[in-house]
Amino acid sequence: MNEFTWKAYVPVEVAFSKDGTMLPLSLELDGIRYEIDKVVDVCPRPATRAGGQGDRYEVLIRGKRSYLFFERSPDVSTPVVGQWFVELKRPRPVTNGRVAETVNR
Repeated sequence: MNEFTWKAYVPVEVAFSKDGTMLPLSLELDGIRYEIDKVVDVCPRPATRAGGQGDRYEVLIRGKRSYLFFERSPDVSTPVVGQWFVELKRPRPVTNGRVAETVNR
């Protein structure tokens, strides 16, 4: 199939427990807000399809398992602690009638 995977940064609503655990509550993608039903697992893991390193949250959204990644900012001197992203599959771009061979992120 002529698809590629890319990293899409998304806004995420987050709650913090009293011990500092970060729990995503919802995310927005393409203008649609998705409630996160449950966080199944959290572990440090790379986004192997789209690239990037961070914490992978395995979540249930509308009963379907999905992955949500938190990529920590390398600059701890700013108020930006990191960004959330998901891996999206899109059709591979066609240029001059030929399917692109490289993945653009």
